[in-house]
Amino acid sequence: MHFPTSVKDHPIVQQAVRRLDDLGDPRFGRTLVRCLDDTLARTIRPMPDGTAFVVTGDIPAMWLRDSSTQMMPYLALLQDNRALQELLLAVLRRQFQQIARDPYANAFNAEPSGRAHDPGDLCEDPWVWEEKYEVDSLAFPLLLAHRFWAATGRTDHLPQALRTARTVISVWRTEQDHEHLSAYRFLRRNGPPSDTLRNAGRGTPVARTGMTWSGFRPSDDACLYGYNIPANLCAAAALDGAAELARHVHDTELAEDAARLASELREATERHGTVQHPEFGLIYAYEVDGHGNALLMDDANMPGLLSLPLVANVPATDPVYLATRRFALSPANPTWHRGTSAEGIGSPHTPDGYIWPIAIAVQGLTSNDTAERRAALRTLLSTDAGTGAMHESFHKDDPRQFTRPWFSWANAMYAELALDIAGLGTRPLWSSLVTDR
Repeated sequence: MHFPTSVKDHPIVQQAVRRLDDLGDPRFGRTLVRCLDDTLARTIRPMPDGTAFVVTGDIPAMWLRDSSTQMMPYLALLQDNRALQELLLAVLRRQFQQIARDPYANAFNAEPSGRAHDPGDLCEDPWVWEEKYEVDSLAFPLLLAHRFWAATGRTDHLPQALRTARTVISVWRTEQDHEHLSAYRFLRRNGPPSDTLRNAGRGTPVARTGMTWSGFRPSDDACLYGYNIPANLCAAAALDGAAELARHVHDTELAEDAARLASELREATERHGTVQHPEFGLIYAYEVDGHGNALLMDDANMPGLLSLPLVANVPATDPVYLATRRFALSPANPTWHRGTSAEGIGSPHTPDGYIWPIAIAVQGLTSNDTAERRAALRTLLSTDAGTGAMHESFHKDDPRQFTRPWFSWANAMYAELALDIAGLGTRPLWSSLVTDR
């Protein structure tokens, strides 16, 4: 099977380049094409079974979350483009297979090679690269499946998508009572403390709240407290999409089950996942444990608090979101940095003082201020260290110091922002920035 390796001649891409050129810097459009084509030409591997394996960049594994976000910009290009549609379907089919194999794994191998991030991990499945259980790893393929349907109207992926939704709902319900129902454990003896779970691999104790537990954050770092707020809200949005797909095929039982769990997650998050901040008022915490402890921060990885309008059906006009946004983009957030080259959100996953291009793109995508959006695009270009590509993170005072020279997720986020600024992105299909749900 052959998939497209370039979209430089796609009419929408050409139109986007022309509109970006009108902003006065030809690098905007050139970088858009480079980022889109790099993902197609270098990260996608057609598999004998008709699926597509997608590496995240300079690591030879396929992350469920990363591979979903890598595909998101192409949703804007799918209309009347059968080849791109087949590519996204092949990625979705691969993701559904992976979730069926191990819904607690976050990253997989292309073959049963036994290759793992750490050979000492408890999971011995040769298909699994890493079994760090992250709620968002299950949410993002469901988001992509729903958005693919919204963009194309195609339904040939729905039977497999809805079987996957049933698996995901079962896991999330189990993890609503992690302490008593879950058999999941993760222990890694080699590496930093953020690479393993405390309490003999169970994680720190949590009380039952109605939220669903996560061992690790979207950064692949261990949660300090087991209920990650943006991941729970992202899960609710994924369930919204699953419910709509189920209703489309008249599966009333699944639609009701998905909608019921989405409501439980939102209600529990509202009840247990917000705190009164002395400066910003009522805001979302990043993590809580149900015992009264809360972690106030944001992380550059999606889903994060800043990205809630993009991945969680939280309106960008919501007062709690707006207060949380002000917190996340301020010195009160311990991961926010301001330097001589840029300011923005980083992550404990990378060195202190490093800013993530993903977070800069998210800041632009969640803003309705034209100046802020264009400033984000300019910052991404000015901090690429002359490589023409986005990196995982860079030093706030010197972008020549960066982590991960090839990080396709960050390239995808630049492409999403550039297409959106050009007025050719896909947010109007689903985003609460456009229509409050």
